[in-house]
Order: sequence, then C-alpha cells, then structure tokens
Amino acid sequence: MAENLFMRVTLRDGTQGIGEAAPFPEVGGEDRPTCFAAATELAQAMIGQSAADYESLADRLHEQAPLHPAARCGLETAILDAYCRARSIPLWQLWGTADIRERETDITIPICSPDRTLELARGWYARGFRLFKMKVGTDVELDIRRLQAVHNTLPDIGFIGDGNQGFSREDCLRFVSGVKQFGGRLVLLEQPLVRDDLEGLQAIRHLTGVPVAADESVRSLGDAREVVRLQAADYINIKIMKTGVIEAWKIAAFTRSVGLRLMVGGMLETRIAMGCSFSLVLGLGGFDVLDLDTPLLLSTDPVTGGYRYNGPRLYPWHEAGLDMQVSSPADRMTIQ
Repeated sequence: MAENLFMRVTLRDGTQGIGEAAPFPEVGGEDRPTCFAAATELAQAMIGQSAADYESLADRLHEQAPLHPAARCGLETAILDAYCRARSIPLWQLWGTADIRERETDITIPICSPDRTLELARGWYARGFRLFKMKVGTDVELDIRRLQAVHNTLPDIGFIGDGNQGFSREDCLRFVSGVKQFGGRLVLLEQPLVRDDLEGLQAIRHLTGVPVAADESVRSLGDAREVVRLQAADYINIKIMKTGVIEAWKIAAFTRSVGLRLMVGGMLETRIAMGCSFSLVLGLGGFDVLDLDTPLLLSTDPVTGGYRYNGPRLYPWHEAGLDMQVSSPADRMTIQ
C-alpha cells in the first residue's frame, strides 16, 4: 500500500508547483504521519523565501529535518517545479541538457513463489521489458530457483539482484554462483549486504565479477565519498526520496566526476517524484541503469501530463516544470 503525500507551493506571482513525499519506513524511517508533521513544520519556515534560492533552501531544510528526507524531497520538488514553471523551462533544463532522449527502465519482481514470479515475468515480458529487477535476499535457494524459472522460459532477459541488505557475504556468493551455474545473465547486484559493510561490498565486487550498486549505503554526499574511498561499488543508486533532490544532484555530479556509474531508482512513487528523478537523468546524463518503474506498479495514476510510458520506454516532456497536475485525490494506491 502506497500512502504518499502530495504538496503544492505557490509563488508570489501565483505560479504553483507540485511535489511528492513517499515515506518508506524500511529505508528512511519515516511513515506518513511523521512525514506530514515534518513537512507542515518545514513549510512554515519556507514562507517568504525566494524559490530562486533553491540550493540554500534545501540546505536549510536539511539542517532543520535531517531525519526526514522524504518530507524534504516533496517540498524541494514543489519548489523546483514552481521555479521552473515561472521561468517557462522544463525541470530537466535546470540540471543541463545532456541526455534529452527516450530511455528504458527495468521492471521489479517482488519476492514470491517461483510460479508467481514466472507469471509476473511473462506478463511484463509481453509488454516489452527485458531487464528484471528481482527482489532477493531472504532465501538463497528459493531465489536461485525463482531466477532459474524465469531464465528457462525467457532466456534473453537480464537480471538485477536487489538484496535490500538481506544477504550475508556467504549467501551472496552462493546466490551469484547459483545464477551463473544455470546461465543467467546477472548484470548488477544492488545493495546485497547491510549498508555499513562497505568492505563486504568491495569483496563481493572482486569475488563475483558482478558490478555492485550502493543504494542504502549512500544517503548523503559524505556516504558517497566513503564508498568511493573504499572502492565498495561500481554504481551509486540515486534516489531523491532518501536524500532530498539537491543532495541527490550533488551525489550524482560527484559520482560522475570520479568515474563511477550511475543508477537511478525510487520508492513507491507516482510520476511526480519519478518525473523529478527522470529530470536528473535527462539534464545531467551519465545514468546507465534506470529503475523508474514504480508508477507502473501502482493501481492508479493520480496525475496527468509530464513524461509518459510506452512499455519500458520513458518519453521526455518539453513543457515547463514537471508539466503535471494531480487529477484525483487517490488517498491510497495499491501495488499491482
């Protein structure tokens, strides 16, 4: 169940921008009530400030609520959307114009039985998806059987193994070995170990030969620097909901500057937050792996306008800001 918060910022000239907070207790520690309370308090401090000072505003929000990244993300997104609408530029133009083209996302398969896994995989394959992000990390042997069932039926697809910090080092090595034995194409391991085990991530990289993406291990620019120092990952996964938008932008710019690769993902977000993430992809460039699929997993799309999907393809927009409006209140959205 996704219980997100939509936010609206109004500038002095009447221009409005929208944002979204998608609190996810397992990752950021926030839930909807605490996120709402934090956003309400932060919003009061923003009144009278200039949207053009979005960087300093983001810094101030972080100082006031360091433990509420989703609340900050929603407000930052709304500020940026309003600012870009007032300037009549798409949000991605704020970051640059490095990669303005359609892109392709993976699709996420949750942890479930092999039969259900195969049923979901066949459905997404029929819609054009060829890169499957498999949630793993609770039962190594079952994980291997699930991936093998998909590989045997759909041998031309690739896998991302998303451990969500669930593997031990030994279990991760067993998992990779098992996938290799049946010939599966494992293109990436996303956060297989607990976030603080950076030495373990480094070891997994070298022992398996499979690229590793740091996700929960990177919640700040300082975290990204530590991952680089220890050579703990090949990719850093940018998620605006775990850091805030401006901090995500800084992390992405740093990651590119040191030669690491970029992945972009999200929590259980609608196209509002995901459009903000897509704007970083389009403006900054350099993102090799897109995990921008959660709007496709929701039972309803509560917004109109903005970027659009056609199967796994994401198509850019060229109108001002995010070019989105909330079309229905949709208090609750279920995952399909």
